[in-house]
Parts: sequence; structure tokens; C-alpha cells
Amino acid sequence: MITLTDTASTKVKELMEAEGNPELFLRVAVRPGGCSGFSYEMFFDTDVTGDDQTVDFGGVKVVVDPASAQWLTGASLDYKDGLQGAGFAIDNPNAQRTCGCGNSFS
Repeated sequence: MITLTDTASTKVKELMEAEGNPELFLRVAVRPGGCSGFSYEMFFDTDVTGDDQTVDFGGVKVVVDPASAQWLTGASLDYKDGLQGAGFAIDNPNAQRTCGCGNSFS
């Protein structure tokens, strides 16, 4: 299961509060595609299935489907805000290679 850094969980919590829906959680998924074979997806969702994996990080509920979980074990989500731009980044030890954009891996 993926973990969130404190910085990432704080930023996700801010974004969720701005949405104004207390039922939202963060879904993280891996989908086929991208220039390296797989790509990450992150979005707010409200539907949980019985086989989804769920964990809470500082009040942020994170949900991962079983197919994605195998690719995200040991991965971490961070948020960086600097001169080169701001955004979320996934550090995934399961990725053998990544593309330049950081959103695709194999």
C-alpha cells in the first residue's frame, strides 16, 4: 500500500476541504498506458468497493484497488512546492524505469 508524507497528506486535506464534501477520499491507481507502460492516477472519489484497500494518513483516507496495490507496495506520495514548480510525486521502488514526466513507469 502506498504511504503519504506529512506534506502530501496536509496538501490533500487542504484540497479535499476546498471541495466541501466530507465523503471524499483520495484514490490512487495504476493504469496501463503512458510512455513507460503504466501510469499513475490520483483523484477524489466517494465509492469504495469491498476489495479496495483503505488506510488513513492524518485524516486523509486513501483507497487503492487490488490490481493497483501490487504496483504501489512500498511507494510513497510526496508534495513539493519550490522554484521548479509544485506538485505531487510518487517514489516507487517497484518501478524499474520511469519516463521524464514522472507519471509513467514500468
